[in-house]
Amino acid sequence: MLLPSPIEMSRWDRAAIEWGLPEPLLMENAAREAFHVLVAAVAPKGVTDAANVLHGKRVLLFMGSGNNGGDAACLARQIHAAGGDVLVLHTRPLRASKGATGRHVRLARRCGVLFAPASGWPNRYRDTVWDPLWQAEGTSRGSGPDIVVDGLLGTGFSGTLRPEEHRLVLRINALAALRGIFVLALDIPSGLNGLTGRPCPLAVRAHATVTFEAAKPGLILPEASPFVGQLHIRPIGIPRLVRESYPASYQSIDRDLAALLPMPTPHWHKGSAGTVLIIGGTDGLTGAPHLAARAALRSGAGLVRVAAPAGLCNDIKAHCPDIMTQPLGDARTTRWSPALLKELLPALAQSDAVVIGPGIGREPDTIAFVLAFLAQTRPATVIDADALYALATAPHCLQTLKKTDILTPHPGEAARLLEGGTATQGEVCGTAQIQADRFAALEALRALSPAVWILKGAGTLVGSPEHPVSVCPHAVPNLAVGGSGDVLAGCLGTLLAQSPPDSHLVACLGVLLHAEAGRLLAHTFPVRGNTASDIADALPKARSELVQTSD
Repeated sequence: MLLPSPIEMSRWDRAAIEWGLPEPLLMENAAREAFHVLVAAVAPKGVTDAANVLHGKRVLLFMGSGNNGGDAACLARQIHAAGGDVLVLHTRPLRASKGATGRHVRLARRCGVLFAPASGWPNRYRDTVWDPLWQAEGTSRGSGPDIVVDGLLGTGFSGTLRPEEHRLVLRINALAALRGIFVLALDIPSGLNGLTGRPCPLAVRAHATVTFEAAKPGLILPEASPFVGQLHIRPIGIPRLVRESYPASYQSIDRDLAALLPMPTPHWHKGSAGTVLIIGGTDGLTGAPHLAARAALRSGAGLVRVAAPAGLCNDIKAHCPDIMTQPLGDARTTRWSPALLKELLPALAQSDAVVIGPGIGREPDTIAFVLAFLAQTRPATVIDADALYALATAPHCLQTLKKTDILTPHPGEAARLLEGGTATQGEVCGTAQIQADRFAALEALRALSPAVWILKGAGTLVGSPEHPVSVCPHAVPNLAVGGSGDVLAGCLGTLLAQSPPDSHLVACLGVLLHAEAGRLLAHTFPVRGNTASDIADALPKARSELVQTSD
């Protein structure tokens, strides 16, 4: 699913108009789609006729000065025609409405739609049917509106709300909290940033949002869901050639992507199913490479081997006969050093993909080993956990990575990489900045290396130089547990070993599979309590479910 930025969506609109689609028609199409969404949302069960659904309903529409306000005026006319009792509250004088917006305002007024300045609401309407706090004699609830439509600000909004807009958003949210009042946002809840999905500083809390032609990145991010409510994406007639001529910079990681998961064939054997080499482990952190190996096997790899200092291999196996180990050094060796690299090369030559970093540690000799390994001729590699720490100490090495490599930082690791190695206090500051604008952080990471980046967290982002930024719309609390990142790394290793060399696609598939495993665990552990091992063990069912739903 394409996710144009607000600027790109505006370009689509302009191009469609330049190519001959009248702007009033696009606005009419948008309002008609919003009308259908509204009718379906408030209709009693079994009732589909719009006149029966909206007849007598009190509908309060808030109209801004831009095209979003024009959509509201056009929608008001359609609701009025269906028998609704409509009042449009406008934030700017009606005489200031120009172009398509002005045309639809004039048409709505000629049809009998009532307009009034928003500055007078609600004080001007005390003890009337538009007063949400007034209770008419013999009624069980205040009269007020039955439906509120937010058309104050569109996706072009940036910065912060102005005082009047801030006041109205607070009022709309107060209405949304009242029982029985339905709030619909047009294109985007007012006050929400269409790119980051964050309120500025607050936003309308809609029960549903209808967005036009395509969702914008901010609408699908998990942090936006309390404001967006149920998201409806509706076409308004933008030609396909326009969308292709001006490609979107973002796309969604959808379940349909599962159709591209590598599928086993009858002639597969353990070698053709992918051989994955995991490099990691140190004293006290032997569970991390075990989890990565377990996840690689559960993701469908044919052979998985963990390379580690020999003295750690028994702990890494943890009595699991399925995990093979490649002991490095002698039985007393428990630390990494560049000298171990030579022993690793035979296993490296037999591997289709590598995962380096789970539990590998941060000792100076370990860092030297990691950097020396990354300089080798090697298969596509997932660079995770403390291997990222090693790269942060030598930022110049990032540019030498291959475009088939995948880096998997969480926000703290991303902060360290961007700052080239920081003190603790700087890292905390950097982490907060990354979380405040994850898209900007990913863009900065992409500038560091030609590899594929996975910026982990709620709403995981995948970026690489040659692809649109891919956005995972899911936030799965069951994945927020120690070792979950190791499971993702092992899953990515298998997909790298099995797939053609499109590591951006592999990264998206791995993120999707990992999220689906967490979603399945939410049924068994609805209030959390699952372990990272549970995530790994859920991967086969997750892969099966994804493949079935994509058929």
